[in-house]
Amino acid sequence: MNLLIVTGMSGAGKSLAANALEDMGYYCVDNIPPAIIPVLVDFSARGGENLDKMAIVTDIRGGEMFNEISDVLKGLKAKNIDYKILFLDAEDKVLVRRYKENRRKHPLCDKEDISVTEAVKKERKTLKDIRSMADFTVDTSLISTTQLKNQLADIFLDDDNDGLKILCKSFGFKYGADPDADLVFDVRCLPNPYYIEELKQKTGLEEVVSGYVLGFAESKEFASKIKDFLDFSVPLYLKEGKSQLVIAFGCTGGKHRSVTFAELICNHLKDKGFDANTLHRDIHK
Repeated sequence: MNLLIVTGMSGAGKSLAANALEDMGYYCVDNIPPAIIPVLVDFSARGGENLDKMAIVTDIRGGEMFNEISDVLKGLKAKNIDYKILFLDAEDKVLVRRYKENRRKHPLCDKEDISVTEAVKKERKTLKDIRSMADFTVDTSLISTTQLKNQLADIFLDDDNDGLKILCKSFGFKYGADPDADLVFDVRCLPNPYYIEELKQKTGLEEVVSGYVLGFAESKEFASKIKDFLDFSVPLYLKEGKSQLVIAFGCTGGKHRSVTFAELICNHLKDKGFDANTLHRDIHK
């Protein structure tokens, strides 16, 4: 059975993630107390219709019952039931803004009689341990709904999720650093196509731009050194059992140099046999 446990911060996009997973063939169950998870797994295994892909959303809405999550996960391991954990996250200020914009109440506000800001801080402290256990973490602070769906599709659309999923991500520092990144390469030191009039409105997905960026000796050497580093380090991440590796490339605006390098390195990793995809966070800004 392909069991995915979806959790994370309130307001980070768990409902959107569940909808996307349902489109990918997962049977999704929302707002389930952790203690019910083994019951659902057992029901799935014994039922007339065996559900081979199940996503269960469990979070702070379960109140005190959510504190049982660690024991429940240990119980699943003891029964040799394999599972993956997807954690949806976002910056505190983003979560607070979303609640204010939507005029919804954070689950802890009424229960604890506290403000949204205080509720977010308390929830983050409560979820600290489960976040550290997550196989996949997606920060939705700076990505659109479509980008979230695409990122989840890259991770979960294939039936086999046991290998290392690599995401080569481009972003613009002017819009904020990438909070998902395990490795960050700053390519602002390289010649910028933005200052070439005929390239300014194009992106690194176009050959005329990527050709310009990679046409300089320092760019070629920079790319070569990144490839050498990743050829050495990625197998080590795989050996350590890491499920997700986010490699981010940042330039000023996230349209030219970072996109070029994200595409270049993604193709290099694919040629090496790794499961790699790209996501260009700021390319349309």
